[in-house]
Amino acid sequence: MISIGILGSEGRMGRAIAEIAEKCGASIAGGVDEGGDIEALAAASDVLVDFSVADGLADHLAAARTEKTPIVIGTTGLDDAHHALIDEAAQDIAVLQAANTSLGVNLLAHLVRDAANRLGEEWDIEIVEMHHRHKVDAPSGTAQLLGEAAAEGRGVDLTSASERGRDGADCKREPGAIGFASLRGGSVAGDHSVVLAADGERLELGHRAESREIFARGAVKAALWLDGKAAGRYAMGDVLGL
Repeated sequence: MISIGILGSEGRMGRAIAEIAEKCGASIAGGVDEGGDIEALAAASDVLVDFSVADGLADHLAAARTEKTPIVIGTTGLDDAHHALIDEAAQDIAVLQAANTSLGVNLLAHLVRDAANRLGEEWDIEIVEMHHRHKVDAPSGTAQLLGEAAAEGRGVDLTSASERGRDGADCKREPGAIGFASLRGGSVAGDHSVVLAADGERLELGHRAESREIFARGAVKAALWLDGKAAGRYAMGDVLGL
């Protein structure tokens, strides 16, 4: 049985992974949070799973590289510097980084990429996401993942194509734009819809998360898949064979 070490073990996702690991055919080697012995955990684990905070990523990758332990990174809020660290670490160990570890969401991203590629620019693309009232960032990491998929399908740069936060009297849609809308309220775990609209017809692709268990289950599946893989950078699409 593959042993998983959890970085961010006291967080909501860390606890969810610990609860579901055995059901998915894995065991928990232990967990650390801020101030814990990361290298000791890396040495005791077959695979690390990181759902902590972005500020700790450099230390977590360093420990994983020292102990040659593969790592799944589900931490959100990563910037270009963090991704550069991941690229560097992937030269020595297997690293799987995902903004969302849900298998359904990652399949949805594949479908969005394909639809955006096959449908022309006369099809407008809008991404709508809703989360619980306590979520602080917007759009969500998953909405951005779907936006990147749409942009890749169209062969454009999302930064220049995205439209966010429309407000006021002059909000006419730009041709080829990829729009984002963020809703917050209640206890919603995560709803995402991608709307492709043309004259006279509309295609909607979506996913609803009913509990955090789906993300934990996907993270454990990713850890099981990553064990024994050669050094390199991987994504959830690789786990699904996409």
